[in-house]
Amino acid sequence: MKTSSQQRRAYTGPVFFSLGFRPFFFGAGLWAALAMALWVVFLATGSGIQSRMSGVDWHLHEFVFGYTSAVIAGFLLTAVPNWTGRMPVTGLKVAALAGLWLAGRLAILFSGVLPPLLAPAIDISFIAVLAFIIGREIVAGKNWRNLKVLIILGLLGLANVVFHYESATSAGFDGYGIRAGVALIVMLIMVVGGRIIPSFSRNWLVRQPAGQLPQPFDNIDKYIVVISGVALLLWAFTPEFVATRPMAALAGALNLARLYRWAGWRTLKEPLLAILHIGFFFIPYGFLTIAAADLLPGWSRAAAIPHAWTTGAIGLVTLAMLTRTSLGHSGRPLRATPAISGIYAMVLLSVLTRIAAEYFPGASALLHIAASFWILGFAGFALYYLPMFFKPRAQKAPNLR
Repeated sequence: MKTSSQQRRAYTGPVFFSLGFRPFFFGAGLWAALAMALWVVFLATGSGIQSRMSGVDWHLHEFVFGYTSAVIAGFLLTAVPNWTGRMPVTGLKVAALAGLWLAGRLAILFSGVLPPLLAPAIDISFIAVLAFIIGREIVAGKNWRNLKVLIILGLLGLANVVFHYESATSAGFDGYGIRAGVALIVMLIMVVGGRIIPSFSRNWLVRQPAGQLPQPFDNIDKYIVVISGVALLLWAFTPEFVATRPMAALAGALNLARLYRWAGWRTLKEPLLAILHIGFFFIPYGFLTIAAADLLPGWSRAAAIPHAWTTGAIGLVTLAMLTRTSLGHSGRPLRATPAISGIYAMVLLSVLTRIAAEYFPGASALLHIAASFWILGFAGFALYYLPMFFKPRAQKAPNLR
């Protein structure tokens, strides 16, 4: 009987569908750029979109539930074989799943000319089918401890259902669904990032001159994650409750302390690591903006969704994972080239400019500048990484660090 590695080498189908990260990371990067470009056109021309969703609802949905679901799919399809020791899902199954994700993006964009329930059904079915595939692999591999991944997928799918309902009946951008979706993804970054960021950083720093090393995930992290989870729950479902702002302030302060424990300032010479720390910084910053919502010029309510979370934490941390994972699994050295550093710089400039626009709500030019940097960054990622998605794995083993 062939081993998993032998079965993987025996795959003869299209390279693009040989591993889940290839179509989904490529699709995520391309869609992040294209969806933002469409949004800019809609705003600049005043033209309506063909979606049944309002323009703002479509913009939020396609980033939180469209882009991010592709990142999650690519990550899980690539990680699960390592968890279970089984052959990766490849070929026709990956192609069909990627096609379902793409169909969801097109269906939502043109839902105005489709039957009312068709577009939501296509979009919602993606996470359901992904959960089925991942669950089947975990059960077949008897990797029971990772079944909790299905809970996260289920909750994210439920938040998507709620968003569709709220968008169809009132305004999705101000509802429970979008806040729950953002809160779940932020929580996922706090848990997964809280393990990989100090681990990756420590592996690199032990080979550098002596200095502070990151603290591994321990009980302190667990307490901070629990407190942050309570703050996220309050924000998602009772944003104007009296305890929401104080809890957000506490979560922000604790996550800043957590970030300090990881010695991120020592990783600035390695962009692949530094961008993870920079991206994570926007989680505590987002909590603090919720706590101080009444004091910020462009804000009036704690219910407002912080761009520090959407563009900052989610955008930067997922981009960091897209770039790093694609390098490693395509056989390239884990080293940031000038082009990769440029991609990071473009998206970081987008984040900083978009956040600045919240302090100067009348400066509409900042919105266009932020969108331009975002498009350049993610389009640059999709183009620069094109060979890694469509060509076979490099023979030389990556420089793991």
